[in-house]
Amino acid sequence: MYASDANAANVALLTPARRSTVDFRDARQARTLLRDLFDTAVAAVSASHCLPPHLPAPPKGRTVVIGAGKAAAAMAQAVEAHWQGPLSGLVVTRYGHGADCRRIEVVEAAHPVPDAAGARAAQRMVELVQGLTADDLVLCLISGGGSALLAAPATGLTLADKQAINKALLRSGANIGEMNCVRKHLSALKGGRLALACAPARVETLLISDIPGDDPTLIASGPTLPDATTCADALAVIAKYGIELPAHVRAHLESGAGETPKPGDARFDGHRNVTLATAQQSLEAASARARELGLHAYILSDCIEGEARDVAQVHAAIARQVATHGQPFAKPCVLLSGGETTVTVRGDGRGGRNAEFLLALAVALDGLPGVHALAGDTDGIDGSEDNAGALLSPDTLTRASACGLSARAHLANNDGYGFFAGLDDLIVTGPTRTNVNDFRAILVV
Repeated sequence: MYASDANAANVALLTPARRSTVDFRDARQARTLLRDLFDTAVAAVSASHCLPPHLPAPPKGRTVVIGAGKAAAAMAQAVEAHWQGPLSGLVVTRYGHGADCRRIEVVEAAHPVPDAAGARAAQRMVELVQGLTADDLVLCLISGGGSALLAAPATGLTLADKQAINKALLRSGANIGEMNCVRKHLSALKGGRLALACAPARVETLLISDIPGDDPTLIASGPTLPDATTCADALAVIAKYGIELPAHVRAHLESGAGETPKPGDARFDGHRNVTLATAQQSLEAASARARELGLHAYILSDCIEGEARDVAQVHAAIARQVATHGQPFAKPCVLLSGGETTVTVRGDGRGGRNAEFLLALAVALDGLPGVHALAGDTDGIDGSEDNAGALLSPDTLTRASACGLSARAHLANNDGYGFFAGLDDLIVTGPTRTNVNDFRAILVV
C-alpha cells in the first residue's frame, strides 16, 4: 500500500528548493506530489492547528467539556493543552480515533451505525451538564460523525430503531443534509436539544465542518443549534428514498413529537458557535503547497455533492478538456475539489465513496495519458474501510488488466477497495482525527 513512511522519504523530491527540477510527468513524482497535497490538506484542518486561537475566556464558574465526532478526541486534547483553569468533561469519538487526555474522558463508539457505547456516552453527557449555573461554561466540541456517535433515541424509540433507519439511509443515496434531517427528528439530543439540556449554563460550540456549504446546524446534526427543518421534512426524505418505517417511528414523526427547537428560540440567547476548519481551508492549503512547488492549482469547488460515479464523470470531462485543449486551464496543473459524494449501493463489494469516485474516474478517463489523481477522506477512513482513499495513474487500467481486474465489473459491484487493493494503490493513513470530508486532486501534465 502507498504507505506514509514511503511518502515521507519521497517528499524531499518536492521541496521548494528543488521545484525547478521536479518532473511531474514522472509517475513516481506525480504520486508523491498528490500524496503531499493530501497530507498538507489534512494538516491544515487538524484540531491542534485550528482550535487554540478560538478558545473562549474561562468563566467565573465551572468549565465542562462535552462533544462528539471523529475529531472530538483531538479537539479535547487541544483544549487541555491550552486551557487555563479547571476543566472536566467527556467526549465520544469513533473506535480507533481516540487521543490521550488527562482531564477530559474520551469514549469510543461505533460509526456510521450507532451502538450501545455511543448511547451510554450520550446519557452520561446529559448527566454531566445537569445542575450547572449561569456562571458555568459548557464547551461543546463537534465534528463530523457526531450524529452516529451521539446516539440518544427520542422517547418511545429504541437504539435498534435508530440503527435500522441509519443503515437504510446510508444505503439509499441520501445526502448528508437529508440524513441529518431525519436523525434530528428521531433524537433526544440533536437539533439543539443538547444545548437546552445544559441550561442555564452558557454554551460555546467549536466545530470542524464535514458539511458541504458548512451550515453549522447540519454538522453532527447540530446538537447545540436551533433547527429550521421539521418532522414533515424528515417524512419527505423517508418518502423520497422509499425507506420503510416501523409504525411507532412513523407515528412519532407524524404526531410532531419529534419537533426540534427553532431559530429565534430565546433559550439559545448568549450561546456562541465557531467553525474552526472547513473543506475550503484544506483546499487552499493544498493549493498553496502546489504553488510552492511551481505548479498551478485550481479549486473547482469545496462543496460538491452527488453520486460519486456521476461526480467522477464531470471531473473526467474537465481533466480531458485540460489535457486535450488546454481549457479552461493550461497544463501542467492540478484540479482540486472537496465536498461529500454519495454512493447508492447496488453490489456487495468493499469501498467508500472516494474509492468509488476514483474507480469511476478510471473508467471515464480510459487511460488518458498525463492524468494522475487522488481521492481520499480527510478523516483517514473511506466509508467503513481501513484506507483513506486511493491513487490513479494513466496506466491503472493496463496494470489492472494484467492482474485480471476489471474496472467496470468492480464498479458495478461497488468494490473500489478491492480494485485498488489489488493494484497496491490504496492510501492508508490510519485515523487522522479530523474530518472535512472528501479531498480530490487531479494532476494534468
